[in-house]
Amino acid sequence: MQIKYAVVLSCVVVACFAQAQRPAVSDTALDDALQDKRFIQRQLKCALGEAPCDPIGKRLKTLAPLVLRGACPQCTPQETKQIQRTLSYVQRNFPQQWAKIVRQYAG
Repeated sequence: MQIKYAVVLSCVVVACFAQAQRPAVSDTALDDALQDKRFIQRQLKCALGEAPCDPIGKRLKTLAPLVLRGACPQCTPQETKQIQRTLSYVQRNFPQQWAKIVRQYAG
C-alpha cells in the first residue's frame, strides 16, 4: 500500500519537470533535482500545505490525488522508472515528510 502512495510523489515530481508539451526528463536532470535537497524540501512543504507553491509544486498538488488512486495516464515507461527511483529516494531521505504526505493524500 505504501508503494502506491510513493508512486504518487514520484510521478508528480517527474511529471512536474515536464513543460506543457511534456518533453522527456533526462535521468541526469532527475539526478540533479534529487540532489538539490532545498528543492525537494520546498516541493514537499508545498505538497503538505506548509509553504507557498511554485509552478512545479502546483502541478504536484494537482497530480497527487490522481496518482494516489493508482492512475498516471500521462506517465511514459521512462517516467515510470524515474518514479520508482524518486519513490525510493524520498522514502529513504525524507521519511517524516513522506509519512505526512501519505496521511494527507490517502484520505
